[in-house]
Amino acid sequence: MARPRSARAAQTPPLARALDQTEKVKEKVAEAAAELSDVNEVLKENVAEGAPPVKVRHALEKSEAVEVKVLEAAEELVAVNKTLTEEVADRDALEHRVRQGESALLASVAAEEASRHRALHDAVTGLPNSTLFSDRLETALEQADRHAWRLAVMFLDLDGFKQINDTHGHDIGDRVLQEVAERLGDTIRGADSIGRRGGDEFLVLALELTDDGAAIVLATKICDRIAEPMVFGGVTVTVGTSIGIAIYPDDARRPTDLLKCADIAMYAAKQGRLGATRYVASHGSLHGTTAPQCAVSSPEGSL
Repeated sequence: MARPRSARAAQTPPLARALDQTEKVKEKVAEAAAELSDVNEVLKENVAEGAPPVKVRHALEKSEAVEVKVLEAAEELVAVNKTLTEEVADRDALEHRVRQGESALLASVAAEEASRHRALHDAVTGLPNSTLFSDRLETALEQADRHAWRLAVMFLDLDGFKQINDTHGHDIGDRVLQEVAERLGDTIRGADSIGRRGGDEFLVLALELTDDGAAIVLATKICDRIAEPMVFGGVTVTVGTSIGIAIYPDDARRPTDLLKCADIAMYAAKQGRLGATRYVASHGSLHGTTAPQCAVSSPEGSL
């Protein structure tokens, strides 16, 4: 059963209906133009031949009918233009709402990303914080266990940083931390990671070591690079660093245990002014002990 014409028209989009009406108006105008041309020809002939007033009147009446048709077409064209204007306005409003929605979504995504970045990165240096560094360490240990790789965790503490803060203020202190972060980034290898634990403490994760010597070489480079003078607006400062090194799988196999071993080795290096110290496990895992059953390396194994 065919649907009524009115029902079909109601389902036709306004823009399509307006365009269809425009075509009808064009046809009506074309018809009126043709009829008006005929009327003009008749009037010319009648006037030239001295036709009776009756024929002239009929021609004028036909001309008036054509004029009515043209006026109707003009009114219909006004209605079409109004419909088109409303449709364009609706489309513009819809596009504006879509753009607003896209902007709001992008702003929300950016805010969420910024919030996530703040939660996982240090505010002063921009380095991964302890949380993100621990996540990377866990992932690295999974890969190391799967592929029988060796890796090193280094715990760094700056020497003389408190004196810089006390002498030159925290602004210079923050710039020292930022410079140390930049120098660490320049010194480590591409696959390695660095982080800031807080205060003047930093962390380094060195992956896929060929042997313990590779970790010692990297630690030496870090010590030398950080010890170079830093100049900030005419203020020259120098800091040293004490580094504790723990190796997987020799010293520990769990993330927290490796960090603890590196921390112990760092304090030994700091107390002995050794620069960097390699942690050596003597009784296996640290798990379940109140005092780690291991010892730092002898001075011969230190840097």
